[in-house]
Amino acid sequence: MPRKPKTLKLATFNVNGIGTRLPHLLAWLDKARPDVVALQELKAVDQAFPAAELEAAGYGAIWHGQRSWNGVALLGRGTVPVESRRGLPGDPADTQSRYIEAAVHSVVVAGIYLPNGNPQPGPKFDYKLAWMERLLRRAQALVAQPHPVAILGDFNVIPTDEDVYDPKAWRKDALMQPEVREAFERLLAQGWTDALRQVHGDRRIYTFWDYFRQHAERDRGLRIDHVLLNPPLARRLVDAGVDRWVRLQEKASDHAPTWVEVRAP
Repeated sequence: MPRKPKTLKLATFNVNGIGTRLPHLLAWLDKARPDVVALQELKAVDQAFPAAELEAAGYGAIWHGQRSWNGVALLGRGTVPVESRRGLPGDPADTQSRYIEAAVHSVVVAGIYLPNGNPQPGPKFDYKLAWMERLLRRAQALVAQPHPVAILGDFNVIPTDEDVYDPKAWRKDALMQPEVREAFERLLAQGWTDALRQVHGDRRIYTFWDYFRQHAERDRGLRIDHVLLNPPLARRLVDAGVDRWVRLQEKASDHAPTWVEVRAP
């Protein structure tokens, strides 16, 4: 009987405050056992990051915190990611903690927390578009690498009307403006594979549900957390999904962990 090939599970999870949601994160890590995790919206300074608790759970970590908002981290099961970049290049004046990059389990992983951009129009929306242009430049260098690369995180982009429960209700939101969607399309056109769409086709699948009117329980959500794979890693894609059960826990983040499974490099 042929041996089943070893796989890696890569995941992204906007925790919406790692101090508040740490029990949810630890419970999910214990159950899902992902090998690589990108976290966003830590809402904590570096000194408050729960490295000891994560190490006790079997995960090494690198992180880039920020007081009250933002903050990103990368976790490796049984290993500490080897950091290669902290902060998205292209604007030395940008102090927001939104990008971290490392090698972990033989995959280069870029964890991102793309700006929300609301209200639009305005300075926050302009910052979002400028940040996406910087991401496009970095992604172009990454997609061409001969080794496996993934960009994963909270992109704050609703790519199409099929990625939102009610397009009309979100039409004026920064997450689905034409300029934002066009930038995301240009990103995919570099050669990245949108793993959730590759696996699930046109089926509606969401990663975020706001806290209003039992939207999580009614599955009225958005798909804004994405996992993009460069060609060497896309060829290894096995499965992808969303752990919605995490969102349905009491006092949960408004996002659910989004994951892909690939044959191990």
